[in-house]
Amino acid sequence: MFTVFGRKHRHCDGISRRDFLTAGVMGIGGVTLADLRRIEAAAGITNSRKAVINIHLDGGPPQMDTIDLKPNAPSEIRGEFSPISTRLPEFQITELMPQMAAMADRFVFLRSLVGAEGRHDAFQCQTGFSMNDLQSIGGRPAMGSMITKILGGATDVAPSFVDLMQGRPLVRDSARAGFLGPAYKPFRPDISRWFKRPLEDGMKKELAAQGSNHATSLSINTSISAERLQNRAQLLGGLDRLRRDVDSSNMMDALDTFNQQAATILLSGKFAAAMDLESEDPKILKRYTPVISKTKKFSTAEDHFSMRKFLLARRLIEAGVRCVSVSFSDFDTHSSNFSRMRHMLPILDHGLCALVSDLEERGMLDDVSIVAWGEFGRTPKINANGGRDHWPRVAPAIMAGGGIRAGQVIGATDRTAGDVIARPIHYQDVMATLYHNMGIDAASTTVVDPSGRPQYLLDRGQRIGELV
Repeated sequence: MFTVFGRKHRHCDGISRRDFLTAGVMGIGGVTLADLRRIEAAAGITNSRKAVINIHLDGGPPQMDTIDLKPNAPSEIRGEFSPISTRLPEFQITELMPQMAAMADRFVFLRSLVGAEGRHDAFQCQTGFSMNDLQSIGGRPAMGSMITKILGGATDVAPSFVDLMQGRPLVRDSARAGFLGPAYKPFRPDISRWFKRPLEDGMKKELAAQGSNHATSLSINTSISAERLQNRAQLLGGLDRLRRDVDSSNMMDALDTFNQQAATILLSGKFAAAMDLESEDPKILKRYTPVISKTKKFSTAEDHFSMRKFLLARRLIEAGVRCVSVSFSDFDTHSSNFSRMRHMLPILDHGLCALVSDLEERGMLDDVSIVAWGEFGRTPKINANGGRDHWPRVAPAIMAGGGIRAGQVIGATDRTAGDVIARPIHYQDVMATLYHNMGIDAASTTVVDPSGRPQYLLDRGQRIGELV
């Protein structure tokens, strides 16, 4: 355990600065007291409401069927959908997203996302890096884990990072703590009973091979009183699956920190209340539940109730969570691309607009950054099965909130939407912008890896100048 000695400084909640720092840096690596002061000053740690909702469009969305239509391209490229005008001059999007067209001034449309690794998971959208980067020491941590390291603490009444992803991102454990160790992994509640995302047979085998403990248990033994749970000497006997998960890693520092935070979360009840969608106003639930026309639903596609995950993300942020990762499936359209998009895109259109409108009405939009993107784009040319295949050379992304300058279209592609011809934006540039919105300068902030070396949050990303 890394312990900081010296004078105590009391926060307004009665917790000493020394205790806060000691709890916040357990595990591999750490920050100095001077680092903490700089971070607090830059990020407003004592009262900040800044947060990120990271939406992974599982499978990779087709750029030319969403926000980069090519109506003058040959039929085998342009596809079946017509463009419609938006509130932004001379900018058109697919006819399947009319609500977003009407609210285009609240969004930013990135048509030139580059640097995809071509892997079928959400790892790059979580970190900005290749899965192989620093793999020898555990790999790069997800953004939410970095936020936990920099801004979180064991006394928080809600976890800093919550992973609600399903499908490939869950199976491939995309939201990983990497070299930070298990003390900084996300809380991953099991939401499968509310939101169905059937797995392909191959994914079922992958998931089974990883073992059974994929979700974070927040239950305690009913025979353990709150008083005993608060006693750190009894903590290991009071927690259920959390203890077993971390025990298997053989990292005792992580065990102490993660379980201490879990106990605080359990006793406050704030996180559990936020997870209870049944307590939400039925009118709000209805707002996040689109009425869709009868379309053919692919076997791995989600239904219209899936947009309530966005509502859940909003509730968690109100409870104090700083980063929520969500997924929407399934954009892996190697076949039947157009019938599947007729099902998927109206649902996404409704959900994104409901989320932005809801946050705006609650006065939260400038504090909450939203990004919706996938692991890559899709091929310009339609294949023999009426589908589009993987295309890492360019992908689309949609951003909103966080105080960015909305109502912009950034980047351009060639006549087939196959290559970027103007303003390429790397995945790390998006991550740098999200960090900036959180009050964190990714270019100057470092964390210490297991070898004792400082690692910058990003190694090439620059915040998108047009947005900040």
